[in-house]
Amino acid sequence: MSYELVIFDNDGVLVDSEPLSNRVLAEYLTELGYPTTVEDSYRDFMGSAAHRIHDLIAERYDGAKLPDGFDELFHARVFAAFAEELTAVRGADTLLKELRQRSVPYCLASSAHHTWIRTALDLTGLRGHLAEERIFSAQDVGIGKPAPDLFLHAARTLGADPARCLVLEDSVNGVLAARAAGMDVYGYTALTDPAKLLAAGATGLIADLAEVPALLG
Repeated sequence: MSYELVIFDNDGVLVDSEPLSNRVLAEYLTELGYPTTVEDSYRDFMGSAAHRIHDLIAERYDGAKLPDGFDELFHARVFAAFAEELTAVRGADTLLKELRQRSVPYCLASSAHHTWIRTALDLTGLRGHLAEERIFSAQDVGIGKPAPDLFLHAARTLGADPARCLVLEDSVNGVLAARAAGMDVYGYTALTDPAKLLAAGATGLIADLAEVPALLG
């Protein structure tokens, strides 16, 4: 198929942020009295919007509420870790350059907040590949993945037919969102069990971003 738009998730697909953010989240929740391992964090929160953390704690701990300022302090801790350790996913810079050279339209659509997205892109040197009007956050639609709203908003804004969009995702929630939006989606298997991505409806799998150009014909 000739795609009208390639849509990238950010965390785990363009920037190698998932190990850092999930480590920080697990440590913070445990500190607050909600024992959480890094593996728990991957399972429960990867690919989800920030409100998922609050919702799940309330669900599991009889309506418990995280403290005021939780999101701000969590982000501050993550950004401190980013400043020390964050890198781009291998091949991300090369792939984005190739797409620009081939005039293939692309954008980013992430469940993370706009500040989080831009901080990660700046620290990894990828910001120059993404014009402001091609960066989309769940903040724009009020709901994150697995709802399809974010992907549909990105396609609508950029004038692309959802049926002719290709999404690159590394989480089950992201795959579910793309399929609900009627888009093709390839699961990136660096951190997620390939079987889970396929079970969620992934059109196919990639193990390396260098495989993406072949998907575009």
